[in-house]
Amino acid sequence: MDTKLDPSRDDLPLMANTSHILVKHYVLDLDVDFESQIIDGTLVLFLESGNRSRKKNGSTEEACRSESSEACRCRKPEPCHAPVADTRTSLSKMEYTSDFAICGKGERDTSGKDGNHDNQEQTYGISSSKHCCDTGNHGSEDFLLVLDCCDLSVLKVEEVDVAAVPGIEKFTKSPKLTVVSELRNQIVRELVTLPADRWREQLDYYARCSQAPGCGELLFDTDTWSLQIKKTGAQTATDFPHAIRIRYRTKPQGRSVTWTSDQSGRPCVYTMGSPINNRALFPCQEPPVAMSTWQATVRAAASFVVLTSGENSAKPTQLREGCSSWHYYVTMPMPASTFTIAVGPWTEVKPETCSPCDLAAERSLSPPKADFRCVGVCGHVEYPCRFQNPSATTQEVIPHRAFAPVSLTGACQETLLQLLSPCLSAAHSVLGTHPFSRLDVLIVPANFPSLGMASPHLVFLSQSALTGGRHLCGTRLCHEIAHAWFGLAIGARDWTEEWLSEGFATHLEDVFWAKAQQLAPHEAQEQQELRASLRWRRLQDELRNSPEQLQVLRPNKEKTGHVSDSGASVIKHGLNPEKVFMQVHYLKGYFLLQFLAKRLGDDTYFSFLRKFVHTFHGQLILSQDFLQMLLENIPEEKRLGLSVESIFRDWLERPGLPQPLQTERQAGAESGLARQVGAEVAKWTRANRRPRKRKRRGSGEVFAKLLPDQLVLLLEHLLEQKTLNPRTLRSLERTYCLSQQDAEVRHRWCELIVKHKYTRAYKTVEEFLQEDQAMGIYLYGELMVSEDARQQQLARRCFQLTKEQMDRCSAQVVAEMLF
Repeated sequence: MDTKLDPSRDDLPLMANTSHILVKHYVLDLDVDFESQIIDGTLVLFLESGNRSRKKNGSTEEACRSESSEACRCRKPEPCHAPVADTRTSLSKMEYTSDFAICGKGERDTSGKDGNHDNQEQTYGISSSKHCCDTGNHGSEDFLLVLDCCDLSVLKVEEVDVAAVPGIEKFTKSPKLTVVSELRNQIVRELVTLPADRWREQLDYYARCSQAPGCGELLFDTDTWSLQIKKTGAQTATDFPHAIRIRYRTKPQGRSVTWTSDQSGRPCVYTMGSPINNRALFPCQEPPVAMSTWQATVRAAASFVVLTSGENSAKPTQLREGCSSWHYYVTMPMPASTFTIAVGPWTEVKPETCSPCDLAAERSLSPPKADFRCVGVCGHVEYPCRFQNPSATTQEVIPHRAFAPVSLTGACQETLLQLLSPCLSAAHSVLGTHPFSRLDVLIVPANFPSLGMASPHLVFLSQSALTGGRHLCGTRLCHEIAHAWFGLAIGARDWTEEWLSEGFATHLEDVFWAKAQQLAPHEAQEQQELRASLRWRRLQDELRNSPEQLQVLRPNKEKTGHVSDSGASVIKHGLNPEKVFMQVHYLKGYFLLQFLAKRLGDDTYFSFLRKFVHTFHGQLILSQDFLQMLLENIPEEKRLGLSVESIFRDWLERPGLPQPLQTERQAGAESGLARQVGAEVAKWTRANRRPRKRKRRGSGEVFAKLLPDQLVLLLEHLLEQKTLNPRTLRSLERTYCLSQQDAEVRHRWCELIVKHKYTRAYKTVEEFLQEDQAMGIYLYGELMVSEDARQQQLARRCFQLTKEQMDRCSAQVVAEMLF
């Protein structure tokens, strides 16, 4: 591996040695300071190692190599990224001892280096060093705990004296232990393995242990991508302290944390978990195999609301005048990358009281209760699982809250709140038990670079979803709700297999949205066929304009799931900023699932999907887990040569358009809604050709009223016209009130304005670039490609106005377009 990674175009390293030691629980205790733009605090890690960890990992590797139907039902599989190249030039040759620091009085000497270096500096290869990263005894070498870490100032690392906690004796099975360090580790081993019905007691002891005194500072060092910790004399993971405390602070420029202002101009901060996940928020184990629970106490000024990934609807506790504390926890183990936090002057938008009719409509969406019962024992590690809770299985609408900046509470009340219950109920009617017990939805600042993002118990939604009616907000909300099952409760064991999350969410958003609207079956089919037509056009456009290596859904092919001996790996193309804005994994994944659903028929397919969710919730999967189980449920006569290998070959491991999809699209009939758009396009084409002259009253075209998706398709067709004259564009704008439509429609309208240099509407483009940053990045490219001086000036002016608040990845891509 080239140790000098270029963060603009290389793979993202996952450095944590998860094969040897695993974080089972994080306790975060944080202070948010908006003046310095720093989050400061402590992190306590509770670790598991030894025979239990080795046995699980070993059995998983063996099972996954067989790629049998049982291969992915293991709870502890390795993360699935391409292995880091062997770096056995080894840590021992780098003379780490002289570089490790013991901190005096809680601070580390940061003169000349603060523990994190510039990206041009050397990144030490830790992936398979048998000297420092193994659980075996290798002479005098000490075991090294490696955590993923970037853009953090680590100030102090110490062992925690959990034995000093009152009442902790109950966790010491062997009273004969005389070595204090072994006693502490035994306490942690007993604590992390408490049965699920003792989760409250477990959380309480985690909190109490996190407050225990330190009992010795640990040696540590940092490089670009990792934090390495060791204890002198601890030569194996079993000997290494199982409870450690890290004192650290974030940096204002840290890539996991976005400091910005909300739509009312007040300061706020949120985490994106992308593209480097949470390693610049707290030192953690990033590989998905490192599934853990967490609890977080966050302090901020009393005027701020703290939202984070937690099972409880936290309320603030006043600590002193002007300062409040918020506490959240989760009991379902998940990858650390799914943790999210948002702190700002948010206002909770209270829903209006539901009428009896509304409640009856929600109940009518639910299929028979028996479909949702989880039969038998769950396949995941033990935790308080909702799939085994009879009352949870029949809960159609989970408790939910909505938060927004004060300036958007009206729009949130009118749009979002009206949709939450119907969309949640629709999801339950399709998939059954909600994996999570509650949901917060936050309208995030304008610089948020996508339309939405789902985390456990918390969804971020762009302000762009609130304008122009309910359609865009409803479909996006359904997409994020779908991630509760696919992406969170069921995670990809290889992060390069994003289609397992995004393809499913894209596929299910249409199904959920049709049910939320209570459409008749033929209406739902028409709507879904229209959206398929739009996605087909989008996919073709993406594939024409993107590098082939970014078009492959399973780029690691037969190496998918492989990691180095220590558990370290890389995420292929993880640092390529271009990939963030691509939708190939959404679209090809969607079309694959649609293709498979047609083979089974909807009733059989969705019955299978509920069975799949019941089987794999709480676990990590590879593509073959889903495909093998699906093929087992397809009658022989409907398979027609389908196999896991053929699907890999045709859909997942090749760039370009899958051949089965091309064949299907060429043979498929156009939907009625799409045909109606075709008729309207013909009218506009005729109107555009008509010479300018005074018309007699009543001689003009009569245009039909179109749905939002029909408007998008209409504008895309008109974008293919070589010329549209200003009269036609003005008539288009008036006929459909384009400036008042949703962001998807307005985006296409802006493209038409730019293509045809419709100067009187340039103000619309400027507003879109500033107010709809989740979607506007493509417009910068269109403005620059035209080589029109006025349009280029418009692009640069908008960028100057927004670049300081713009998402970092977006700003980088736009700057490359403009300069």
